[in-house]
Amino acid sequence: MSFTNVKIAVIGGSGLYSLDNLTVLGEVNPETPWGFPSDPIVVAETATGDRVAFLARHGRGHHLNPSEVPVRANIAALKSIGVEAIIAFSAVGSLREEIAPRHFVLPTQIVDRTKGVRPFTFFEGGLVGHVPFADPFDAELADLIAKHAAIACPDLPLHREKTLVCMEGPAFSTRAESHLYRSWGCDIINMSVLPESKLAREAEIAYQMVCMSTDYDCWKNHDEAVTVEAVLGHVGANSANAKKMLLAIIPALATALSKNELKSVIALKGSNKWSVMTSKERRNPEAVRKIEYILPGYYA
Repeated sequence: MSFTNVKIAVIGGSGLYSLDNLTVLGEVNPETPWGFPSDPIVVAETATGDRVAFLARHGRGHHLNPSEVPVRANIAALKSIGVEAIIAFSAVGSLREEIAPRHFVLPTQIVDRTKGVRPFTFFEGGLVGHVPFADPFDAELADLIAKHAAIACPDLPLHREKTLVCMEGPAFSTRAESHLYRSWGCDIINMSVLPESKLAREAEIAYQMVCMSTDYDCWKNHDEAVTVEAVLGHVGANSANAKKMLLAIIPALATALSKNELKSVIALKGSNKWSVMTSKERRNPEAVRKIEYILPGYYA
């Protein structure tokens, strides 16, 4: 079965490997110029007939560590089936007392502490492009998520206007690093937002991460350092709330997209046509061929 007009995608992080209460229509596993995605993409339908694509970031069974996730293939595969907006879930550690385990966060900014081992761009190999990334998340999408999350989960604390620091992993932070990130003004920490959010921007897809707090990292010196056992204790509750939220968010987002109500989504379309600085005669044909997969007709 092929799908070409699925406008909404959900990327599931730690603990969120599937969606409940949806009718599964089929799976697709496209081979992109950057390989296959982490897992076959599940296309499902809500009770209201709205389609959504679901992709397990680490693969079902969580067999890919954060640095092994084929993020370019993931984003390219979602783009190939028509995705215009991504809601990405991620477990995070909290760097602030007020963001307790089982709280959710819609971050607005990112600090990059990865180490350059992850492929970070589609623009390479003889095709140099630069896209704006001052505001890495989509504010209109965040507003819609917050509105409908409050309806679906009225007792769930949801924080906004926070900064997310992305570390390489897979080991957790040292205490010194955790205190350093707090001194920088960072509020939460994960291992997955980069390059995922950056590649979504290059592919002209609106992107918002929903962060689910599982622990206090290790900055609270009087507490035990974070462990997988402690994290898993909160993952189940977070996953249940995420699924409940999505049942309210997906129909609202589908309606907004169909009516062209999200100006940010409209503004992204065609926004990267002039991002390439490489002169036409110096563009590597192979690099152009690859990027045609996500941005057809832009640079040939």
